[in-house]
Amino acid sequence: MINSIKINYSYFKNTFFLFLICNYLCFAQVRLKTGAENISEYLNLIRNKNVGLVANNGSIINNGKDNIHLVDSLISLGVKIKKVFAPEHGFRGNYDAGEKVYDQIDKKTKIEIISLYGKNKKPKPVDLKNIEILIFDLQDVGVRFFTYISTLHYVMEACAENNISLIVLDRPNPNSHYIDGPVLNPINRSFVGMHEVPIVYGMTIGEYAKMINGEGWLNNSIKCKLKVIPLKNYTHKLNYILPLRPSPNLPNKKAIELYPSLCLLEPTVISVGRGTEMQFQIYGNPNFPKSKFKFIPKPNFGAKNPKHNGVICYGEDLRKIKKVNKINLKWLINSYNKFPDKKNFFLEGFDRISGDSSLKKQIVDGWNEKKIRKTWNEKLEKFKIIRNKYLIYP
Repeated sequence: MINSIKINYSYFKNTFFLFLICNYLCFAQVRLKTGAENISEYLNLIRNKNVGLVANNGSIINNGKDNIHLVDSLISLGVKIKKVFAPEHGFRGNYDAGEKVYDQIDKKTKIEIISLYGKNKKPKPVDLKNIEILIFDLQDVGVRFFTYISTLHYVMEACAENNISLIVLDRPNPNSHYIDGPVLNPINRSFVGMHEVPIVYGMTIGEYAKMINGEGWLNNSIKCKLKVIPLKNYTHKLNYILPLRPSPNLPNKKAIELYPSLCLLEPTVISVGRGTEMQFQIYGNPNFPKSKFKFIPKPNFGAKNPKHNGVICYGEDLRKIKKVNKINLKWLINSYNKFPDKKNFFLEGFDRISGDSSLKKQIVDGWNEKKIRKTWNEKLEKFKIIRNKYLIYP
């Protein structure tokens, strides 16, 4: 009996350890790899060439222990990086939303940094002089008014006009599991919405680059010499958590999930938490009815002068909301209904953010969410057909 017990225990112990080993190997095998981490797929394309890089603080490579910036990684491999081009929020990701980014010299690497969010949003021919190939590596969040896809457009256009090849290092889209929102009307075209796509478009930035090229959206329908370095072990349904905040006011997964819906409140009198540590997870206004939940915006990282600075705002805390699978209009509609001075609720630029000039009128006229959403359906279905042509991942 004693021997039998020992044998069974030994069998159980060995089986358990085998189970752990198998799970570890399975996890290691399916770990997502970004385009930047697939160095073997693009290193030979840039070796011994003068390289330009579109990057920011999120352009990192994980070696299993640490996050290494792409610039540092490429320099260590002997790649000649001549210039870095910085998008909104700057190369170090420390500029406020909408704040001008200026040209500078990076203190660490001594590389020249050219701003693409100042007086120029498109690289000039002089900026691209002696650049033989350009690499684009920015972490998108899959939302039309997040300006990195507009930067992508202008970079592709500049490359096409100057006969420079572009490599896009693909990264996951944390809002890739659904497609929703009004499709942009061309009359509302701006840097926060350049293409006829919905607010949430369900594509990685590499897939989006292919769509820009394929749909002829560049000036005069010119084509960029484009190569996408794909992700490994990725699907559009993957529940991916970004290792770093993609912009100063998107500090965590919940903020990124709520951003497509709450950004519709930005061009109104409502605060969405800038100036707090709950950005894009709360909303409120000093003139709302008093409630248990309240907050006071104050200057902080990413918000030097927040809306309603120093004033108590009453509103709603959304941090416990379950996973978001659609654009939620109820927070916009409720805010409009609760705000006493309705004539001054909407601010300049609402149509640019919504993309659809009818949304403001629908809310003013008292339409409910279900009725509004029906008006999006036809264009959403047409977009999905276009989207399918450029997908890399299931």
